[in-house]
Parts: sequence; C-alpha cells; structure tokens
Amino acid sequence: MEDLDLCWCGSNKHYKDCHKEFDIKYKEKQRQGYKLPKKEWIKNSDEIEGIRKAAFYNNGLLDLIGEKIKAGMTTEDIDVLCTNFLDENKCVSADFNYQGYPKHICTSINDVVCHGIPSTKDVLKNGDIVNVDSTLFYGKYCADASRMYEIGNVSEKAHKLVYVTQECLKKAIEVIKPWESTLNDIGLAIEKYAHKRGFTVVEEFCGHGVGRKMHEDPMVLHYSVREKTCLLVPGMVITIEPMINEGRRDIYVDENDGWTVRTLDHKLSAQVEHTIVITEDGVEILSK
Repeated sequence: MEDLDLCWCGSNKHYKDCHKEFDIKYKEKQRQGYKLPKKEWIKNSDEIEGIRKAAFYNNGLLDLIGEKIKAGMTTEDIDVLCTNFLDENKCVSADFNYQGYPKHICTSINDVVCHGIPSTKDVLKNGDIVNVDSTLFYGKYCADASRMYEIGNVSEKAHKLVYVTQECLKKAIEVIKPWESTLNDIGLAIEKYAHKRGFTVVEEFCGHGVGRKMHEDPMVLHYSVREKTCLLVPGMVITIEPMINEGRRDIYVDENDGWTVRTLDHKLSAQVEHTIVITEDGVEILSK
C-alpha cells in the first residue's frame, strides 16, 4: 500500500499517518504464529470518538439510575427513567425491539442472571441485588454497560458476590496488554478469580465487539479454552461482562417470556460490564 494512499480503516487519512505502523506489527505477529483479529474489527479514531460520546450518555443514564433506585420502585419505573433520559439526550435504546425485546433496558434481580424485563409487578425490596444493563445509540454509534445496585441492607453473601464480580472484571482488564495478550487471557483471569473465591462463571453468554452495532465480533468468553485465541490489538472495542453465580453455573430461560435467564438452583447471580477500547498503551474504559 502506498504511503499517500488513504488508509484501509476508513479514516480518510494517509496510510503512513494512520495504520502503517500497525500493519508492520500485525505482519510481524502473523509471522510469529499468532491468531490475529480481522481488520474489519479495528475501529478508526473517528469511530472510537463516536463510541466515546455514546458511552458518555450511557454512563450518565446509569449514574441517574444509581441516584434514584431504591426499595419500593418497580423495574418499570427504571425503564421509564431510561426512556425519559434517552428522549432528553437524543439517544436511542439498542435494546428496544432487538429480536423482539419489549423494553428499553434490562433489569435482573437476585437469581436473574441477565435479560430481566422491566415490569410493574417487580417491586424492589430491601436486600435485593439488581443488575441494570443499558445499551444505547448516540448518532451512529453505541456503547454498552451494566452495573450492580444493592438495595438497602443486603446480606453478606450478596455483597461478597457483587464485590467478586466487580473484581473479576477489574482483573480481566488488568491482564490486557496490546500486542501481547489474547482473548483467552480475559477468560482465564475471570475464571481463576471467581473459582478462587468460591463462585462459578456462566458460560452461555459472553462479551463481544461493539460500536457500529450492539453485537459485533469477536466473542469475548469469560472462561478459559484450550485453543489458540485472537491477539488483542489497538483499535479493538469490546465489552467484558462476566456473570458470576453464587451456586452452580447452570441456568435456564424462563418460558413465560422467553428472555429472563435465571440460575437453575435459584441462588444469586451478579454481572458487571464495561465497554473498553484497546489502545497503543493499554486500555481505555469507555462505558462502565
């Protein structure tokens, strides 16, 4: 590729000023036998800035929910908070109508692992733990994150589960070294810490690429696998979103709505999620 040609990433910059150095490292790692991400998984600087703006609003929404959430609220109240915030900030829910999902946000209480549907029937109680998962578009780009909220005075075991889940995510991010770490390093870090603390890792759901769409390649597993996995390189934007169970890792989908995922033993589950971009120096957390 000639130095003054436009770069393959779509940035409209000259190749030499954009991804020439990237391609030198990419080819070197190929020669060394690493599994490399596809070039279409790499975001350019304009795309990353667009995702960063979406993340600003996603963080703002989860901050607002954190200020308002309390015992006595319904999960439908959370969905209304969400829709009002989206309207005021010219954002769009990525969840609403996604494969038929009926609400604008996910609210998962206690033994609900993920995809809990907001409802007027679900009233938050003292001692509940709640995961709220939001994905929104601002303009052409989206960001994805979830947080755990403790309602009133939660039990010691519930608080420990939430803490360990947050630490699993933290440790997964800490192992990321651009051009050195692989996707499997993320899963290994999560699995190792969760098991050490006496918890299990849900394997049926994973993190993913994000930005242009809500779900993009690659898949980001939260457990280790015995195969070569993709090298993590600058420009990749992914979510890491471990789901950690108090008891067994086994889950099932509630037949009543086709969405709500619960632990099979009905023990507690927790999840936290960040959208991150891998940079030349490490990692930038965008949405959290």
